[in-house]
Amino acid sequence: MAASQNSLKAKGSGENFFSRLIHNQLFIPIAALAVLVLFNLIADPSFFALSLDKNSAGDPVLSGYLVTILDNASELAILAIGMTLVTSASGGQDISVGSAIAIAGSVVLRVLCGTDSRPTALQAPIIVAFIICVLVSMAFGAFNGVLVAYFKIQPMVATLILFTAGRSIAAWINNNELPVISDPSFGYYGNFIPGIPIPTPVFIAIACMIIIALVLKFTNLRLFSQSVGINPHSSRLNGINPEVVKLITFIILGVCVAVAGFIKVSRLSTINYSVVAKDIEMDVILAVALGGNALGGGKFNMTASIIGAYVIQFLTTTLFKFKVSSNAISAYKAVVVIILVVLSAPIVREKLTELRKKLVPEKSVKEAA
Repeated sequence: MAASQNSLKAKGSGENFFSRLIHNQLFIPIAALAVLVLFNLIADPSFFALSLDKNSAGDPVLSGYLVTILDNASELAILAIGMTLVTSASGGQDISVGSAIAIAGSVVLRVLCGTDSRPTALQAPIIVAFIICVLVSMAFGAFNGVLVAYFKIQPMVATLILFTAGRSIAAWINNNELPVISDPSFGYYGNFIPGIPIPTPVFIAIACMIIIALVLKFTNLRLFSQSVGINPHSSRLNGINPEVVKLITFIILGVCVAVAGFIKVSRLSTINYSVVAKDIEMDVILAVALGGNALGGGKFNMTASIIGAYVIQFLTTTLFKFKVSSNAISAYKAVVVIILVVLSAPIVREKLTELRKKLVPEKSVKEAA
């Protein structure tokens, strides 16, 4: 009898563990990552091969699809940090990040090139260009934040203004020219630092993750953002200013945009206004959704969003690996969006909960017998 009871307790604890695992917010992005890893292991194990090669400058660098994923997902992960906060506090998304990246990159090049679009030497220190880029991006982030927080415009509509005009503004900053920087030191930030075989954007992304982790740990930003996203009226009664919180999240996203824009232009030492970061806002929003965060605002899991960003890049790299047309990649991502939207729909969640309640008693009866 005791052995039977112990067996039932073990099974019950196993079911509870499995239930907790399924309901953990990290489950979906990690499960998606595991599926992609398994698929590539079966389809082509060489996908995970790493090699130490030499780049055009003759420096040893790591190469392979995994390095490509970590490298190219850097901007996406950085933007996912800001987008998660904006989504949590405002209950909407900023669709202008791609255009804002074009502006940020254009500002960097303008400062470094001055009036000459093909300078033989940098016209200003790189750190100065980066700081100005951050300030400009924060200003545009504040512009979006004011429209959302104080003018009560829905985030997607408010950011549509910069989404539409941003690339034209970026081109205007450099007089519709395409500046090119010949100084190799500028390319270190978007590629490799001589002697270090890992891409520099990977380290920049890690630094951003550490900073946001410290901010969320030692400030009330998480609490305030979630509070405002869940119920701004109750938040105000508890001494929280919803408008200020929303504005701060948009400014933080502006800083993330500046870092991503700086990396983008550093990769090529130039810019193409109509192509740079094209449609990246959709990937960022998808990363936040894949992380299990409610797109209507409220509670969020920053780790899940960041993992979601790497999953999206993993999917993109896998599709390119198997020669899927670049025009068709968006269709595959759309399938992921449809699945996420359906699974997050209240009616679907209710049905799944009802099904689970029906199945659990049946299992209990069988075990008791």
